[in-house]
Amino acid sequence: MSRDVLPMTAVLLVALLLASGITAESGIRLQDGIYTVGIDDPAVAAILSGDPAFSVSLTDGATLAQRPGAYDLVISGGRARAARTEKGAAALSAFSIAYRNYRTGIYTGEEDLFAAYPLWIETVEVTSSLDFTATESGQIIAPKPQEGSDVRPSGQVEEVPTPSSTLAVSAEELRQDLAAAPAGNEGIARYLGMFSGGPDLGEFKTPSQLSPPLPFDSLIYIFVFIFPLYFTSQFAMMSIANERIERRGEILLSTPAGPLTIIAGKMLPYFLLMIAVCSAIVLITGGSFVVIFPLIPVILFFLAAALLIGMTARSFRELSFLSIFFSTVMTSYLFFPSIFANVHVISLISPLTLVVLNFQGTGFSAADYLYATALFWLSTAVVLWLCARNFTEEQLFSQERLTSRLRSFIFAAMARDHPFASLVAVNLLAIPLIFMVQLMYLVLLFNLPLPWSLIALILLAAFTEEVAKSIGIVALFRGIPGFFTWRNVLLAAVATGFGFLLGEKLLLFVMMAQVTGSLFGSVLFSGFGLLWMPFLLHTAGALIVGAVLKVGGRRAYLPGLLLATAVHASYNLILIGGAL
Repeated sequence: MSRDVLPMTAVLLVALLLASGITAESGIRLQDGIYTVGIDDPAVAAILSGDPAFSVSLTDGATLAQRPGAYDLVISGGRARAARTEKGAAALSAFSIAYRNYRTGIYTGEEDLFAAYPLWIETVEVTSSLDFTATESGQIIAPKPQEGSDVRPSGQVEEVPTPSSTLAVSAEELRQDLAAAPAGNEGIARYLGMFSGGPDLGEFKTPSQLSPPLPFDSLIYIFVFIFPLYFTSQFAMMSIANERIERRGEILLSTPAGPLTIIAGKMLPYFLLMIAVCSAIVLITGGSFVVIFPLIPVILFFLAAALLIGMTARSFRELSFLSIFFSTVMTSYLFFPSIFANVHVISLISPLTLVVLNFQGTGFSAADYLYATALFWLSTAVVLWLCARNFTEEQLFSQERLTSRLRSFIFAAMARDHPFASLVAVNLLAIPLIFMVQLMYLVLLFNLPLPWSLIALILLAAFTEEVAKSIGIVALFRGIPGFFTWRNVLLAAVATGFGFLLGEKLLLFVMMAQVTGSLFGSVLFSGFGLLWMPFLLHTAGALIVGAVLKVGGRRAYLPGLLLATAVHASYNLILIGGAL
């Protein structure tokens, strides 16, 4: 930041701290008086007078009848009528909650508590055991039963003992918990006990207090840890872009220090700052410092992405667009899986799931750590290697558009004397990034209705792989004019298919066993037994793109890409035959 901006930044920071402190003391009251209610009954008005969301007007029924549209909600003659607007419907819903709270207060004050609440439910949490190993044994999985198939359960039926008619707690203890807990466990209030030591009804609840658990704790942990990391990585991004746009980086390039040394020197302060922020959050929340380990690969990946974006953006407007796009995508990748912590194996693709598990006291194993972080470690290494290979004056201060810059980045990282070996290496190293994108599809689509989720997954996964395989071919096509004879097109396709297959299977055998055992995993990561089939598939896709480029030029790239995607998707549809 420049000197004239820093004082204003300090003033704004102090103002933000003061505003935060005042808000913490007075509370956030965004909904005070949001609903207007007209009432002709003083008893009903007394019920709503204690709820700050309502602005209550007590008047006679005739006046209310003359002004039906003056209020969001009208309560007259023992009936409630909402205005025919979205706000009126919301007011009616809020009134329903307020009345339920009032009714619960009346019931709780009754002398015979068990007459007011004759039914108490004992809840027992059990661990979900889901089997994702069916496709590992070569079975064909269908989303719906086939005709003539027997879907009846098998095995012995276990007798369930009759529950005891007595409770392990006294009526007075239950009364105290009911009085302290919000009626119906509405909204965010059900999680207040996490932060304020609020009421805990234990195993016994009334029916109105049973509701599906929301992953609010997961969301809190994610936002608390991730957003400081985003902001810090954006500072690193702006630093790189500043040096490029203002051409101040030429001084560093003229020193004896190599690209890796310069990159490490630039990223180290931001890395230490991120670790310090995470450590402070752990101290404040009273957690274990073990949660830092899953965050380290996330931090490194953020910094690697910040470096790449800073090296490719031509202006601060382009930098803003790329940074927002990156933060949106990574938030989805890290955020959505961790919602399903302790529910589904899909949750473990996010390192933040390990953070949630650690805060819950469950912990995680070394295998879980490898499964959740391997893609981040590998992707970080690939991105940093690509940036180091292009950390030159020619690449840093070029003003090519984004797609052209990325293509020239790839071409600069390839050995011109060994183009086919370079294609093998490029496709092998691209696998971690491709898997991250495909796992993002898996997270977003696995909970949608079948078979549409499978169809979308097949198409998106095929398109992503064909785009990735075509990058090296396009880089050679544009970088070495005249290189693509028909012989070289065929050899380039074979090298691309081999590199892609090698990287895909190596990474799958190391860490993907849990996902590949599911129906969705079989769509993305199939072909363990017959390696020649996916090899031919990858080679055919690359050959289609290369041949179309040779015949039609660069304008034919998109049709060739779509044709290769169609062939790839058809292969996957045939492979899971019967699933659709």
